[in-house]
Amino acid sequence: QVQLVESGGGSVQGGGSLRLSCATSGITAGSASVNFMGWFRQAPGQEREGVAAIWGDLTKYYADSVKGRFIISHDNAKKTMYLQMNSLKPEDTAMYYCAAGLLRRLENWARHEEYRYWGQGTQVTVSS
Repeated sequence: QVQLVESGGGSVQGGGSLRLSCATSGITAGSASVNFMGWFRQAPGQEREGVAAIWGDLTKYYADSVKGRFIISHDNAKKTMYLQMNSLKPEDTAMYYCAAGLLRRLENWARHEEYRYWGQGTQVTVSS
């Protein structure tokens, strides 16, 4: 059974940094149900949007709004995915979720419908 648990959220002033972690269990190498992991966020009253995604160790995708500020990574030994968030802005305020799924088309990485497994979320609040 795949489980995802986020941590690392909190409150920070604009320009600050946070690192989110997503501890995984139940995902094995060569899994038939997971080949992609990502971070999504959802602010109140808004759609859930893809922030970043990672496939293997080299293929990474970022939303235009976070390029150059956020870095997604994965530690296979620790079975943990990370999202390093720098130069945070008030508009980054949202609930952040990690997700895992089996994507058949890489260009769909930001579509939340493509991901089968989700964590409970961790709140990030950025003040101006």
